[in-house]
Amino acid sequence: MKDIKRWLPGVLVSIVLIAVILYFVDLRAMLEAVRKADFRFLGVAMALSFVWMAVRAKVWQTLLRDKPKYMDVLYSEGEGYLLNNFLPFRLGELGRAFLLSRKSGMLFSEILPTIVIERAVDLAISAAVFLAALPFVVGAAGAGRIGYIVGGLVIVGLIVMFILARNNQWALDLFHKLSARWPSLQKFGGRFLESFFAGLTVLTDGWLFARFLFWMLLDWAIGLLAYYLMVLAYFPHATPVWGMFGIGAAAFGGAIPSAPGAIGTFDGAIAGALTLLSGDQARSLAVALTSRLYNYLNSGVIGGIGLMREGETLSGVYKELMSFRTKSE
Repeated sequence: MKDIKRWLPGVLVSIVLIAVILYFVDLRAMLEAVRKADFRFLGVAMALSFVWMAVRAKVWQTLLRDKPKYMDVLYSEGEGYLLNNFLPFRLGELGRAFLLSRKSGMLFSEILPTIVIERAVDLAISAAVFLAALPFVVGAAGAGRIGYIVGGLVIVGLIVMFILARNNQWALDLFHKLSARWPSLQKFGGRFLESFFAGLTVLTDGWLFARFLFWMLLDWAIGLLAYYLMVLAYFPHATPVWGMFGIGAAAFGGAIPSAPGAIGTFDGAIAGALTLLSGDQARSLAVALTSRLYNYLNSGVIGGIGLMREGETLSGVYKELMSFRTKSE
């Protein structure tokens, strides 16, 4: 309860969005949409969701310079996603770093920056996917050209991150100088930037960065394909742009403060995006809930196996993480 100021706003956002969804969507029509879905597409999408998780573990292992064993990384990845589904404050990110440090012998402080850089690149790619699809959705002229512009902006962003990686001490000194008037911002922002810049060192190793980018782009391609198949299962006339627009919206929905697992925000973002494209609220919500189910399945299976192998439980890991966080603070 002492953290109520931190978790209550997100819970309220989730409650409001769930209420809005329940008010506007005909649940009987949604269940009928599920009954009529093409389960061939859904089956392939389910299999791809596990492939996505496997490749995502390779992305993280590459950032970790292949120091830990792949299976340790895979189980820790699954455990992190599983923890995020049920625990507040996105503790899954800290959780997977914490759990992997115990398995691999690597330091927690050595692992955490890799998660920060993974999430930063994830956000950049999701923004690029969403913005590239947006002109096609609204029917803007020169949509293809805008897609190239977005791609160029992503490249520019990577170049900026490379420059920061090579000059991180200068950037840190500049931040501390500019934030001197706000001690709390300086303390929090300084710790975040130190972790972020530590993760950016991957950019200074050309071959390592190339491998990281390859696995990350492959992972996103698999995710886009799986999501597009889910959309096709409910909307046979959907185009790949629908998948891009939906998954891009989902990424931003998952980043909004909410209850654990991005309940309401994730579902509302997908359902809203697809409703904008199709005008069918019931089938759009069916896609959103299917996507959530797949997230629970792949993280539940892989993360659950990982927790069982280590003799852990969700409540046990939560207590350890809260104790660890208190000591860190």
